[in-house]
Amino acid sequence: MVRHLRAALVVAGAVLTANPSVNIGASSADPVASLTPVAEVRLPVDLATRADDPGLYVVQQDGFVVRVVDQAVDVVLDLSDLVEAEYEQGLLGLTFAPGGDLGYVNFTDASDDTVIAELAVSPDGIFDRDTMRTVLTIEQPETNHNGGDLTFGPDGMLYIGMGDGGGFGDPERRAQDRSLLLSKLLRIDPTPSGGLGYTIPDDNPYVGTEGVRGEIWAEGLRNPWRFSFDEVTGDLWIADVGEGAWEEINFAPATNGEDAGRGLNFGWSAYEGNDVVNGDVSVDDHTPPLYAYPHDGRCSVSGGVRARGAGAGTLDGWYVFADYCSGQVFALEVLGEGAELSAGRVVELVGAAVAKPTAIVGGVDGSIYILSETGLSRVEAS
Repeated sequence: MVRHLRAALVVAGAVLTANPSVNIGASSADPVASLTPVAEVRLPVDLATRADDPGLYVVQQDGFVVRVVDQAVDVVLDLSDLVEAEYEQGLLGLTFAPGGDLGYVNFTDASDDTVIAELAVSPDGIFDRDTMRTVLTIEQPETNHNGGDLTFGPDGMLYIGMGDGGGFGDPERRAQDRSLLLSKLLRIDPTPSGGLGYTIPDDNPYVGTEGVRGEIWAEGLRNPWRFSFDEVTGDLWIADVGEGAWEEINFAPATNGEDAGRGLNFGWSAYEGNDVVNGDVSVDDHTPPLYAYPHDGRCSVSGGVRARGAGAGTLDGWYVFADYCSGQVFALEVLGEGAELSAGRVVELVGAAVAKPTAIVGGVDGSIYILSETGLSRVEAS
């Protein structure tokens, strides 16, 4: 999970300080937000929706998925016997195939390794454990920086966010090692092929390159706890948890709605934010963060979604994220489009502050949901 996501963590608050190029301050056009409680859920870390289903599927770190409808909470999947759920480990992510009949989960197992698994899902939202199939297992050298997110992109491929495998400062220099899947954004077709539980798409950037894993789509990510695709443009947004100084919001534009992030290197562990970390690490064509903020009482970015649709209210078009330590929730103004897109002002959504936010996810109607120590809430913006 996010680097500091643990029960004993001390929460601190402070005023956000941004990059010098970013203007923070209120204006008459600034959105204002409040929270509406939706359900009490234990240890929530992710939320997924599927087409033509009113349910909100909430992932609990301890290995359960619950379906929330009109404040009723029902368990639809129990993987607690398979999941190692301590510190940053656990059941960390869920997504549905576009048709909604298959669900894909990301969890750490009893060997501390990352497992991506597929399960059939019935029309009423129940997962069938008997159909569970392991798609991919990735060895984890440490118990932290697991990543945890996964989602289907606009191209119908499954994207998986992997952290650097743990340790301070990328001690074994895994981040820029293309023979490893750690510290990478992976892109696969989850259809079995050639003895694997998945297929590597032919158009991945490193397919056929000797010594390089063909699953790699992008690299140089420390711990991409949450990432998302803009449902309008297909652009890629990554909230990458930093080390000791900076938290990053990374952005990659799409081309004709697809290919966002293809072959990009976001810089870790040569860089954290825009600062040099390891001078011995060489990075070609480093893609710097769109926005980075210093710790100063904060510790871990809880991304994040580009709000779209009527349910987002006045946050429509803004990127909404939070910080786990301070509990602050922010909206980043997005200026321009595509390769010309830039960060505008950042507004703190004081009325949406919540203890230990773990993720911010968009719903099917554009509604924005916050998962936190207090459960599941919906952001109401005006």
